[in-house]
Amino acid sequence: MLFFALLSAGPLQAQDVPKPVALQPEIKAQTESKPTVQVEIGGPAVITAPKGTLVIIGGGLRGENEPVWERIVELAGGKGARIAVFGSASANPERAARLDVERLNFYGADAFVVPVAVRLANSDYRAAANDPALAALVSSAAGAYFVGGDQARITQALRKSDGSPTLILDALWGMYRRGGVIAGTSAGAAIMSKTMFYNAGSVLTTLKRGVADGMEMAPGLGFIGDDIFVDQHLLVRGRFARMLPVMLTKGYKMGLGIDENTCMIIHPNREVEVLGYKGALLIDLAGASTTPGDFNVSNARLSYLDNGDRFNIATHKFTPSPDKAAGKFDPSRPYYKGPLFTADILGHSTIVDLMTKLLDSDQPDAIGIAFGSPRDLQADLGFEFKLSRIADSAGYASAVADAYSVYNVRLDVRPIKIQQPFYQYK
Repeated sequence: MLFFALLSAGPLQAQDVPKPVALQPEIKAQTESKPTVQVEIGGPAVITAPKGTLVIIGGGLRGENEPVWERIVELAGGKGARIAVFGSASANPERAARLDVERLNFYGADAFVVPVAVRLANSDYRAAANDPALAALVSSAAGAYFVGGDQARITQALRKSDGSPTLILDALWGMYRRGGVIAGTSAGAAIMSKTMFYNAGSVLTTLKRGVADGMEMAPGLGFIGDDIFVDQHLLVRGRFARMLPVMLTKGYKMGLGIDENTCMIIHPNREVEVLGYKGALLIDLAGASTTPGDFNVSNARLSYLDNGDRFNIATHKFTPSPDKAAGKFDPSRPYYKGPLFTADILGHSTIVDLMTKLLDSDQPDAIGIAFGSPRDLQADLGFEFKLSRIADSAGYASAVADAYSVYNVRLDVRPIKIQQPFYQYK
């Protein structure tokens, strides 16, 4: 295995490493076919060079999820694509990286381990991250893959103590800017935005206590750009709500949260494509507002993108998958009748279920609440989540699967007082 060879051979010598090569023809063609992107930033259009592709996975990626694994290999150039695998986030980086190398190779890649990890035994991660020969090896690849674990271990390994990039991080950026693919699951997804969660508490605790740099937040690697916030394990853990305080604190207008065993592909033209078992939640705070006091937000927008759906970050155009295109909900023929309410809005996929029911109902809004144990700190503080239809809200149902998409639902969150005791014995 390359991993053990790299460790046992000591520092790599320049002659041991292939010279950086051009990207595979498939990637080169993809890059050349993309026009430059024009972005309006308060004045004339700014021309930016096209970049590579991101594959942001929400965690829990199963080995048998062929569409996601195969797409990573395809984006990196297809059969034989060289993909650098980073086990940096894992508590056992050697094993984690080896297993994902084997998985990528099973799907046709020529993957290899990059031995740069804080927890890697008998290794100086600082020296490895600044080894010119190892950086050249990463630069010569057409893709990179980050395993899950603790995202702080990734940034610690790939940044110098003063916060500046190591040679390995520079190599990753160079590969990405030339049209390569950078993929990551769980912790590997969290690093994709400029800000990432760090040592965060529960979702409810985050709403109650807020967030601060160096506490709940830390700098990520920022591959997706400065304007998008990314979170993972989103629906199974109710994490959509914890994105809100971070986005408001750091000034993000848009957030993308991806669920487990599912990925968001961010194409060079900033088109988001969802692929996998579940989906992604899009949070738009462009028109949102908040007031002083306990956490609250008014006029946020939520959209749920399911497998096959697309959303363009630059144009805000939403395109349902082909199997849902003809399945738009008809407001005149609602399926659900009567008030919509849940006492566990932070539960597994509850937010998406409630959004879907709202748009296929005779109701103008739906209510969900969140509260904790009577023994919690601030036990009397809870939150109401109100979902409302707006003029361009739309829902879609698949014709071939139990799958739905929801576009542009209004969200208002406000603090509520939970009466204590919340219940009494008869």
